[in-house]
Amino acid sequence: MNTNPPADTLMWEARARPGRQEELLDWVEQTAVPALLAAGACLGVSTYTGGQDRVVVIVHGTGAPPRLPDPPDDLLLRPVHQWPFRRHATHHGPAPVTPGG
Repeated sequence: MNTNPPADTLMWEARARPGRQEELLDWVEQTAVPALLAAGACLGVSTYTGGQDRVVVIVHGTGAPPRLPDPPDDLLLRPVHQWPFRRHATHHGPAPVTPGG
């Protein structure tokens, strides 16, 4: 019997065509992020870039996380990869020291 709760986090990774990473990131932030945030189960979305061609999105939800819409094919070098996860823990470092504080 599987007693693990269902996935509540989605990791989405896309590889942009050469020279198109910024365009893919713009599409993610202008199209996909608003669509994700409008979904009732979405708690938050983080975006990342890596190297010269990768865009990564992490979506946290209250249940099964919403999926990203498909980006335009002309921005992609290969199909998007998506993995569902279950959040185990969140860790934070010490609060930053503010000058004069």
